[in-house]
Amino acid sequence: MKLIGAHVSVSSGVSNAPLNAREIGARSFALFTRNPSRWTSKAISDAEAEAFKANCVECGYAPEVILPHDSFLINLGSPDKAKLEKSREAFLDELRRCEQLGLTMLNFHPGSHLREMGEDECLDLIAESLNRLLEQSEGVKAVIENTAGQGSNLGYSFAQIARIIDGVEDKSRVGVCIDTCHAHSAGYDMTTPEAYERTWREFEEVIGIKYLSGMHLNDTLKGLGSRVDRHAPIGTGVLGGDFWRMLMNDPRMDGIPLILETPDETLWAEEISRLYSLVD
Repeated sequence: MKLIGAHVSVSSGVSNAPLNAREIGARSFALFTRNPSRWTSKAISDAEAEAFKANCVECGYAPEVILPHDSFLINLGSPDKAKLEKSREAFLDELRRCEQLGLTMLNFHPGSHLREMGEDECLDLIAESLNRLLEQSEGVKAVIENTAGQGSNLGYSFAQIARIIDGVEDKSRVGVCIDTCHAHSAGYDMTTPEAYERTWREFEEVIGIKYLSGMHLNDTLKGLGSRVDRHAPIGTGVLGGDFWRMLMNDPRMDGIPLILETPDETLWAEEISRLYSLVD
């Protein structure tokens, strides 16, 4: 079964996230557990955490269908020692917030070398950061999101993601989230049946489908290999209708959160319904 949802608002508290997801007919959802544009955020109260868990039960959302996203400021491969330490502290806080909410995954962007260190050195530093932080937390899987490859951001190739995973000691605590917009912009073509199968075959060979823990469903305004991250509503970008039909009928994507991050949240309920209509 496909579990489509969206990255919903927590503006009135994290406990409202499952209620907001239910409103749009979502079977999964994503959220920020803290302000994504600040290094520190107010702690989640025990009462708020318990309300979140209760609302998840009421709305039918198990932890396995919820994919929280970390702060945009965090760079676990930063060449700047002070910013690296700050990033590690913030990521550990993110992991512990997930623990507090009873969640089992935390989605994150791998990191950036900022043109101040080599790519492999940065990827190894990201893995080292994960090892340190996973040791200090329990029960939460760090889910690496592929990037479009803008600027100095890493994680745009399956090989780069595989190198991070290879460096993580506890493989049960790491997974992958594939963003469809990012993948296309990074050069992974999935617009024809042949290209679609070729890309997923490469994913299996380089990373392993067992690591696929979630997806971000976004159309894209930019062309194949553009290295530019520009999300678009489903069906309005360059991915094409065949891609969405193939994805919705691919059993490899069953049972994992499939999260809309498309730019117009007023369309999310319609996009969810439209995607389900493509299931044969």
